[in-house]
Amino acid sequence: MPLSITKRQNGAATIVDVTGEITLFNAPDLRKVLMELLKVEKARVIVNMTNSAYIDSAGVACLVEALKVARESKLPFAIFGLNRVAKEVFELTRLIHVFDVYGSEEEALRAAQQAPSSAAV
Repeated sequence: MPLSITKRQNGAATIVDVTGEITLFNAPDLRKVLMELLKVEKARVIVNMTNSAYIDSAGVACLVEALKVARESKLPFAIFGLNRVAKEVFELTRLIHVFDVYGSEEEALRAAQQAPSSAAV
């Protein structure tokens, strides 16, 4: 299944909806979107993985890089909607304790709205 990435604003955060498998071949597309949001727009980013059936090590690396950039910029970065397989990947790598992972968009939005942002103009 090809990867589809869409962005939408919801309150204080930008939701990145990811549909399809995140693999070595398309992780650069996701990276480009996330880096644009974090480095240029200074956005609070929440990644919606609800419709992503699979993520490989390149996809995980992309998310780790985005988290690093977000932390350096003091911007909230969260993930929600991990399916069982993706959640196992995050648990086995212990990244489940590194990322802010939520069960729903509402939980992730609540956390993003409470987090301070240094990007205020």
